[in-house]
Amino acid sequence: MSLLPPDHPGRLALSNEVHARPPQPLDTPSRASYLAVLVDSDARERELAHITTLCVHQGVNGPPDGATQFSAMLGAMSFTWERHGEFSTYAIFITGRSPLPYQETAASRLPQSWLAAVPGTTLVAAHAKLIPAPQELASPELLADQFDGNIVVGSTVGDGAATVYTDFRVHADGFVRFVVFDAALTPRQAGRVVQRLFEIETYRMLALLALPTARQQLPRIAEIESALAALTERIAQDQRSDDESLLQQLTRLAAEVESALASSQFRFGACRAYFELVTSRIRELRERRLPGVQTIEEFMSRRFTPAVATCNTVSQRLHDLSERVAQTSALLSTRVDITRERQNQALLASMDRRAKLQLRLQQTVEGLSVAAIVYYVAGVAGYVARGLESGGLPINVDLAVGLAIPVIALLVLSTLRRAKRRIAREDGDPTQARKL
Repeated sequence: MSLLPPDHPGRLALSNEVHARPPQPLDTPSRASYLAVLVDSDARERELAHITTLCVHQGVNGPPDGATQFSAMLGAMSFTWERHGEFSTYAIFITGRSPLPYQETAASRLPQSWLAAVPGTTLVAAHAKLIPAPQELASPELLADQFDGNIVVGSTVGDGAATVYTDFRVHADGFVRFVVFDAALTPRQAGRVVQRLFEIETYRMLALLALPTARQQLPRIAEIESALAALTERIAQDQRSDDESLLQQLTRLAAEVESALASSQFRFGACRAYFELVTSRIRELRERRLPGVQTIEEFMSRRFTPAVATCNTVSQRLHDLSERVAQTSALLSTRVDITRERQNQALLASMDRRAKLQLRLQQTVEGLSVAAIVYYVAGVAGYVARGLESGGLPINVDLAVGLAIPVIALLVLSTLRRAKRRIAREDGDPTQARKL
C-alpha cells in the first residue's frame, strides 16, 4: 500500500530533468570532438535513423523512438547525442594522447563519411584536448603550435585546477580548438570543464544568429523612422485636408513595423537567452587571469557582447518604433474623429434648419388645405340645401351655406389637431402633444 497520494503525471519526468545531460567523466589524457547542427523538424526522424546506423555498425542498440538524448560506448569511444529546441549536438570522447592531436581526433574514429552525412547544417564543430599540465605555464611556442599562430585567450579555471586555452577560430579542418591542461581535476570535473567550453562556443554562435537579422533590419528601421518623422511633421502643420491620406500611410508603416517584429523577435529573444547561457557558463569556469593572456570573459565582453548589444538595440528600436507609430496613428485618428464629429454636427444643424423650413411650409400648405376642404364641403352643403329647397322646404340656400362654412372650418381644424396630437403621442413627445 502506497504511503503517498497518486503521483502527478509528470513527476518522474520533471524530477529526472535536473539529472539529464550529465557531463562525460574524462580521464587525462583524453580527446573530444563535438558537433552542433541546426536541424529542421522534418529531419528529426532521419537524425534518429542515422544514429541507429552508427550503432548497428558498432554492434550496439540504437536510441529508442522519440528519444531526445542517447549515450553509448562504441568500442573504445564514448558517443553522446542530445536534441535541443532548434539544434542537436554530437560528442565523441576517447582516452589517450596522440602525437598528431588534430589529425588523429576523436571524430576520426567514426566510420568514414558518417559525420558528414549527419542531418542538418553545421553551426559548431570543435576539438578538445585534455592533457596533463606542464610544470610551467604553456610557452608561446607551444600555444602557437597548437593554434596555428593565432592570438590565444585563456585562464586558469576551477580555482586553479586546470588551465584552458582557445583562439575561438575555425581552422582549416572546420573545427575550433580547445586545450585543457589538467592540474588537479577529477574525471567529472574534467568532463564539466570540457562540456562548458563546448557549450560556450555553441551558445555564442546561436546568439549570433540574430546578428544578420539585426543588420538586415537596420536600413529598414531607418527608412521607417524617416517616413514617420515626415508624416509627424505634416500632421503638426495642421493641414486637415489630407488626414485620410496620412492615416493610410501610417497604417502602412504600422504594418511594416509589425511585419519586421514578427519576422525577427523570435531570433532576438533567442539571442538574449543564449547570451545569458554564455555568461553563466563563463561564470561557472571561475576564471583567473594568466599573465599576458585575455580571459575568456574579457574576450567575450569585447568581441561578443557588442554584437549582442546591437541585436538588443535593433529589437528595442523596433518596439519603440511600433509604439511611436501607434501613438501617431492614435493622435491622427483622434483628429480625424473630431473633424468628422464637427461635420456631423454641422450636418445635423443643417437638417434641423431644413426640418423647421419644412414644418413652416407644411403649416402654410396645411392652411391652404383647410381652406380647400372647407370650400369643397361648403359646396356639398350647398348642393344639399338646393335639393331640400327643390323638395319644398323653405330654405335660403345662401344663408345655409354661409352658416355652414364656420362650422365646417371648426370641424376640419379640430380633426387636424386631434390627428397631430395622436401622431405626437405615438412619437413619444408628450410635451408637443399637450401643446397641440
